[in-house]
Amino acid sequence: MLMQQTLERLQALHLDAMAEALAMQAKDPATGKLDFDERVGLLVEAQWTAREDKRLRRALTEAKLRMPTACVEDVDYPPKRELDRAIIRQLSSCKWIEEHQNVAVTGPTGTGKSFVACALAQLACRRGYRALYRRVPRLFDELTIARADGTFVRQLARFARAHVLVLDDFGIGSLREQDRRDLLEILEDRYGSRSTIITSQLDPKHWHAFIGEPTLADAICDRLVHNAHRLVLKGPSRRKEEAVK
Repeated sequence: MLMQQTLERLQALHLDAMAEALAMQAKDPATGKLDFDERVGLLVEAQWTAREDKRLRRALTEAKLRMPTACVEDVDYPPKRELDRAIIRQLSSCKWIEEHQNVAVTGPTGTGKSFVACALAQLACRRGYRALYRRVPRLFDELTIARADGTFVRQLARFARAHVLVLDDFGIGSLREQDRRDLLEILEDRYGSRSTIITSQLDPKHWHAFIGEPTLADAICDRLVHNAHRLVLKGPSRRKEEAVK
C-alpha cells in the first residue's frame, strides 16, 4: 500500500518518470543489492533524462530545422569535400555561441551546407540553447506579411531571442530595398549578443556586391563576416551522387 501511495504522489507532483523507475525497481530483484543512494540516484537520473528529452523535443519543434535529425556525429568527411574535422570539433564545443560568434558555410549547390548548418543548430538545442531556422527567401516573405498584419515587431523580437539563427540559402535571387533593411534590423538586434549561421553558394567576398546598396552592404557584412568561423565545402553535388546510387 505504501508503494502505491508513493507512486500516486510522485505522479501528482508530475514526476512520472521517477514513478515509472520506482515501479521497475520494485519488480527487479537486483535492486535489493543496490545501496540507498544508488537507488535514489537512478530515480533522479530517470526523471532528469525524461525532462531533458522533453525539453529537446520542444526546442527542435520551435527551431523548425530543415533537417531536424541532422547531427554533428553524422557529418562525413570524404576527401573531395575538404571539410576539416578540427573545425567541426571546435564548433562542437559551442564556445562560439557563448562568445556570440557566427558561422559562414559556403560552397556549391548540393555539397551539404544546409545539413552542416542544421547539425550545428541541433547540437545547440541539445546543449540548452534556443535555435531558429529560416530560408532567406522565405524569411523576407514572412517579414512582408508580418509588416502587413502588424506582427513585424513581434517577429523581430522572436529572431532576436534565438541564441542561434540559421539563415539558409543566402544569395539566391535578388534583394529588394526593404529586404536589405529587414536583414540589417535582424542582424543589428543579434550583433554581440547572439550567433548566426549563414549558408550561401556565394563566397563572402561577393556578398557586398550581391547586397547591392553600398551603405547597407557595409553594415550587413560587418555584422556577419568579421567574427565568423568559415566552413568552405567543395566537391560534386551530393544529391547527384545519391541519385546515381
